[in-house]
Amino acid sequence: MTYTVPLAQTSIDISLVAPLSGRLVAIEKVPDPVFAEKMVGDGISIDPVSQTLLAPCDGEVVQLHPSSHAVTVKTASGLEVLMHIGLDTVMLRGEGFNPKVKVGDQVRVGDPLIEFDADYVALHARSLLTQIVITNSDQVAKFNSYSGNVVVGKDVILTLTLAESNGTSVAQTGAVVTSDPIIVPNPTGLHARPAAVLVNLAKKYQSNICLKRGDKEVSARSVVGLMGLEVDHGDTVQLVAEGADADAAIAELSEALRSGLGEEGAKPISAPASIASLEAAPPPPRPRSDDPNIILGVAASPGIAVGYTHRISHQEISVPETGASPNQERRKLEQAVDQAKSEIEALRAKVHGQADSGKASIFAAHLELLEDPDLTDMATNLIDKGKSAAFAWKQAYTAQAELLAQLKNELLAARATDLRDVGGRVLRILTGVSIESTAYPDNCILLAEDLTPSDTATMEKGKVLGFCTVGGGATSHVSILARSMDIPAIAGAEQRIMELPNGTPVILDGSKGKLRLNPSEPEMEQVRQKQIRLKARRQEEFAAAFEPATTQDGHRIEVVGNIGNEKDARQTVEMGGEGVGLLRSEFVFMERDSAPSEDQQAEIYGNIAKILGNRSLIIRTLDVGGDKPLPYLPLPHEENPFLGVRGIRIGFDRPDILRTQLRAILRASTQGNVRVMFPMIATLDDWRMAKAMLEEERQKLGVAPIQSGIMVEVPSTAIIADQFAKEVDFFSVGTNDLTQYTLAMDRGHPKLAPHVDGLNPAILSLIGMAARAANAHGKWCGICGGIGSDPQAVPILIGLGVKELSVSVPTIPSIKAQIRQLSLTECQQRAEKALTLQSGAEVRELTPLED
Repeated sequence: MTYTVPLAQTSIDISLVAPLSGRLVAIEKVPDPVFAEKMVGDGISIDPVSQTLLAPCDGEVVQLHPSSHAVTVKTASGLEVLMHIGLDTVMLRGEGFNPKVKVGDQVRVGDPLIEFDADYVALHARSLLTQIVITNSDQVAKFNSYSGNVVVGKDVILTLTLAESNGTSVAQTGAVVTSDPIIVPNPTGLHARPAAVLVNLAKKYQSNICLKRGDKEVSARSVVGLMGLEVDHGDTVQLVAEGADADAAIAELSEALRSGLGEEGAKPISAPASIASLEAAPPPPRPRSDDPNIILGVAASPGIAVGYTHRISHQEISVPETGASPNQERRKLEQAVDQAKSEIEALRAKVHGQADSGKASIFAAHLELLEDPDLTDMATNLIDKGKSAAFAWKQAYTAQAELLAQLKNELLAARATDLRDVGGRVLRILTGVSIESTAYPDNCILLAEDLTPSDTATMEKGKVLGFCTVGGGATSHVSILARSMDIPAIAGAEQRIMELPNGTPVILDGSKGKLRLNPSEPEMEQVRQKQIRLKARRQEEFAAAFEPATTQDGHRIEVVGNIGNEKDARQTVEMGGEGVGLLRSEFVFMERDSAPSEDQQAEIYGNIAKILGNRSLIIRTLDVGGDKPLPYLPLPHEENPFLGVRGIRIGFDRPDILRTQLRAILRASTQGNVRVMFPMIATLDDWRMAKAMLEEERQKLGVAPIQSGIMVEVPSTAIIADQFAKEVDFFSVGTNDLTQYTLAMDRGHPKLAPHVDGLNPAILSLIGMAARAANAHGKWCGICGGIGSDPQAVPILIGLGVKELSVSVPTIPSIKAQIRQLSLTECQQRAEKALTLQSGAEVRELTPLED
């Protein structure tokens, strides 16, 4: 809230009387960093012996927490006095508290505010220490605190000297700001990664920021706390901030939450009416098979593996309960946590090198867990009571992990494994216990109660052919890593896998979530031979990867890659790619607190151009919006962000960002064959405005012109493609967005997604319009959407007149090999037939997949 404080002509002293009887404690000694570091404000604490909180001054009740454990009284001079009974008492949800006032009441010194059951609170909360804090401490020139024991309603605990002023009124920002209700759009709620994004944003502010869901409230700086709220898709939450920059914090964090914290598939939800239709069904019961030789589970990572079982279990580390002095034990814990961070950073770098930044972000979330204030506070409190660092840490992380494991949300419960992974790493460092070296036998299928991300990232892939666990699911971090490492895996399997003797022959089908026991040798050999054939075919395709993709009747198709960074560019060249048809420039803008500079962008784009040599590099300008937000680019909430300010519209709204990027692209064009492509072009005016900005910046730099084209991802663009083709240099069809805009179906919708098929005849008709227009005007039309990598789509796209396929990098050799087996005439006939069919499913029957 905003209020105006009438400032006095001279300094005024205000005395606060003890609201409780007890011993005074310096605020710096409160075992809670929010209070001890004065993030809420300066003040004092009382270790109480009485059970009725009285008003320490005259004033108005301006805030009473829903859990009744905290109340704020505002004095006539504008000071806001917050009284917070106990620590972590919000978790009691009002139990043990009986408020005697309501917001708006006028109170005088000694009036009862809240009665509480001290015995109950002491048994159920972390501490009874009650904080008396001035939330707008900037209005106080001097704090004079007292010490010793005090009697409620009689003894003075604080004397405050108000700051002097020139007698004018100054508008101040209130200490408590609450956001509007926010409907969480994340498909699986606030699990580890979006929680970590929120924590990072909250750390930018000094205010105490909390997230509320119903009557529960946790720190927005706590990953474990956020997950413990069990915030699911469609739940309504609110942000509450206390501090000088609360308004800015609420503004930024509200938009970030509303937009899904950058998580893929999170679409803002505007009204409660839309929640019911999107409610996730309860998880089905774990499947069981009547066949004793079949064990069923959840398909966690696709692929088939043939091998022999090998059971593994995790070591139990015993720890001494008592240790040296608290200071020494705290230092031990700090050093162990620092070393664990270094080890996790190394793992993160290793995974980043093997896979992509999305998988490396799993270990970034692990780093956030190590910085979680709830975890460290719990351990520190135990150390202060004489416990050893190892004992305190083990108690803290196991308790938090058990809390997560009991949650109803399966995805959040699975994050207990991440916490045990992180906690165990620190514990081994504290105790000096080395990780038991695991000697994996050849051709083994691992069986385990559960695996941690660290286990998975350090597997010997040549020996471990697959794994099956009792715990976890398809969305667990272990499953994500398995997919990135191309290791077949099953999660959520029957407990009896832990009873199988080592060396049991099995066939693991990660795509179907099925583990077959004791197959015959001929059956195992049949699967092995199929794998050998597939491997041989891949090798043949790779050996011919640098040959052109020319059809049997001499029609050349350019096959290029969709990339997101320099590593992808190198892999494109290695895979025989003839260039890059889509560089998603968003990667340059992600994972940073401010927009990249022109020099930074020019260097990155230039490096990629050098890697490609004389091959083409098409850079798509920044394509973000309400559905794909950036932390430093706040966007207003939109009822439907897919129909709002996104793609090129962001560039028009923030021309400084677009012009900076265009200059960087133009500068990089001197390093190679660089072209620029604009996203979300819906009208000719869009194109002409973007082209004019490019030309203005080119003339300023004095560089040669470069080719410029547009994404065809809006139906209007395809329909008037003939007009666009007169002005642009090329088209590239973004089939993902074109499909959902044409069919009016969200490709992330749990019920509609199966029907969102780019081979729907309506989509193919629009692609054909764009291709014919381009060819008629001597231009070319490419595909950079998902169906470009789809073997069933390739012949039809060629038959429609597409000249370039920009595909997923690993599929480049196979797509080129497939094209060499086709003829343009047959492709045209197939495309003509496809346009007469009624559904994508019927179109797919024209090109059945090989077994």
